[in-house]
Amino acid sequence: MQDDAASRAGVDAEARHGAGAQGDDAGREAAAARDAAEEASAFSHPAVDPDVTMAYGDHPDQVIDFYAPRDPDPAVPIPLVVVLHGGAWRAPYDRRHVTPFAGFLARRGFAVANVEYRRGEATTPARAGSTIPAQGGPADSGSGGAAPTAGPVAGRWPDTFDDVAAALDALPALLRVALPQADPRRTVVTGHSAGGHLALWAAARHLLPADAPWHTDGPAPLRGVVALAPIADLRVAEELGVCGGASRQFLGGEATFAERLPYADPALLLPTGIATTLVQGRTDIVVPQAVAESYADAAAKAGEVVGLTLLEDVGHFPLIDPAADACAVVAEEIAQLAW
Repeated sequence: MQDDAASRAGVDAEARHGAGAQGDDAGREAAAARDAAEEASAFSHPAVDPDVTMAYGDHPDQVIDFYAPRDPDPAVPIPLVVVLHGGAWRAPYDRRHVTPFAGFLARRGFAVANVEYRRGEATTPARAGSTIPAQGGPADSGSGGAAPTAGPVAGRWPDTFDDVAAALDALPALLRVALPQADPRRTVVTGHSAGGHLALWAAARHLLPADAPWHTDGPAPLRGVVALAPIADLRVAEELGVCGGASRQFLGGEATFAERLPYADPALLLPTGIATTLVQGRTDIVVPQAVAESYADAAAKAGEVVGLTLLEDVGHFPLIDPAADACAVVAEEIAQLAW
């Protein structure tokens, strides 16, 4: 009887394990379906053309689209929102996919600057004369940079950082021509996903190593940063496999990842002294909540309070989807810093 009982217990345990595995599979399938639906909604809107586009460099990707605020209050200074798009720093994803978001912000009374920058290619040769660790070879998904990747590489080292720094530096002069009604003293930088990483990085340039070409003597004159589901901690992102190892690709693969982190990882560039809020969906399976939490924890250890707004039943894409309630929350977070 004891043998029969033990046998039945083993069968029951096996059945429970099987049911649990099936439940996990069903949960993952449901999460993937929800993410796909949210992405489809965010990308269903027609592109919104800017009022004017201006170049901040000679490369075709070195441009900024400007959107004038719709129906502004002439008695109220007009804040500027700088938008840095996501897409894992990869070439197929450019600024066009966030133009509905830019248009949404313009309708909320903001002046908007939607920044383009150079992204990954099949190979990313180092720029001549760089003072920071050089590219060891074609970037891959983490095998030490020894072999070319089959798909688009994440980021261009150091060109992506060159462009974001140059765009922010050129912005005041361009703004006077493109949107003279905007108040540059009320500038908020926002970015989604990989663009959230760049937004946090742009606010921390004064904390970069002294030999970094993007280093500034003091903090950027920003009212704040609102980072949306940001890849805010590159090491944690790699541990979680975010975007197929995009962070490691961006920094050149295994051989150069660690040495480049001090130049690239916002979680190592704290405290910034600039008001910062992270907005994160709790059901995000693209850039999980743990990445934002790790950055907020690092900030707290550095003596800085970073806001972390967690949205229930929200994934990765509703934050930039004008049809989603989460997008209105984002606009409100920006408004709280801008005004």
